[in-house]
Amino acid sequence: MKKLRINKTTKNDMITYAMVILAYIVVQVLVSTGHVSSLIQGLLVPFCTYVIVAIALNLTVGILGELSLGHAGFMCVGAFSSAVFSLACKDAMPGGLRFFLAILIGAAAAALVGFLVGIPVLRLRGDYLAIVTLAFGEIIKNIINALYLGVDSNGVHFSMKDALSLNMEEDGLMLIKGAQGVTGTPNDSNFTIGVVLILITLIIVLNFIHSRTGRAVMSIRDNRIAAESIGINVTKYKLIAFTLSASLAGVAGVLYAHNLSTLNALPKNFGYNMSILILVFVVLGGIGNMRGSIIAAVLLTLLPEVLRGLSDYRMLIYAIVLIAMMIFNWSPNAIFFRKRLKQRITAGKQPKKEEA
Repeated sequence: MKKLRINKTTKNDMITYAMVILAYIVVQVLVSTGHVSSLIQGLLVPFCTYVIVAIALNLTVGILGELSLGHAGFMCVGAFSSAVFSLACKDAMPGGLRFFLAILIGAAAAALVGFLVGIPVLRLRGDYLAIVTLAFGEIIKNIINALYLGVDSNGVHFSMKDALSLNMEEDGLMLIKGAQGVTGTPNDSNFTIGVVLILITLIIVLNFIHSRTGRAVMSIRDNRIAAESIGINVTKYKLIAFTLSASLAGVAGVLYAHNLSTLNALPKNFGYNMSILILVFVVLGGIGNMRGSIIAAVLLTLLPEVLRGLSDYRMLIYAIVLIAMMIFNWSPNAIFFRKRLKQRITAGKQPKKEEA
């Protein structure tokens, strides 16, 4: 039985990897044959960004069992830290190495912030945790909008007032220009790199879930008191999962930042609405279901663009689709119907296996 269970888990993980690879091949074929519009091609990297951050949030919401609304803030940290590094080293190293280091820096910066935020925040539960993480995301966005950062031969200068307060030399380089953000970031992101990062994210998350640490995290989610009674350090394991989730959100921010020539900390990019949108991906795809998060992120990002021609009814149709998906995923009758359908399909395959 244990062997069968391991094989089933591995099979499900391989199906998830194969789904991503197959989607990549199909899209590449459609692009090469000219069947994909320039508008959709421009959305390929954002697709990958949203998929990565949806998987990261699902690790917190679905596996850890805590409601977080601060992942847009972790994206912002990863995006700006990596963009500053890439801009400062734009002419000092080749693009491939620079982008690889930018990913590591964005992930490390987001992980550090996630760790520091998680120490006090993870002592809270439920709505209180959601409110505090939401406030963190807004604080990060406002700090970035007020920050001026530059570098010259004398070192790094920063100010919270204006660019003149930096007192830089004439040949100094402005890295962050307050509300204007970062300009001139190298466009190192592409669809292929995005898909590779999705696969790496899936490998990290799925292996974490199946590991001893992941099982401890899920035991805390299911019954905190029982987990504590058998000696599981609740604070330690919650902090590990939260920090890993924040780090992966930072990777999504790196991918997002290097797809734009100008990066701004706007409400639509890293604000409250972005956090809610990421949560919608997780809820509609199924809490704890990584494959569902991927599908939901792609469909809900693509749907508004497909319906753009119906300008008067676009958001109405979008809302109807959201409601329909919510009913299908979470209605007790719909869940019972899916279970009955699965049982019938399984029962139909059983005699064939016995005959064989």
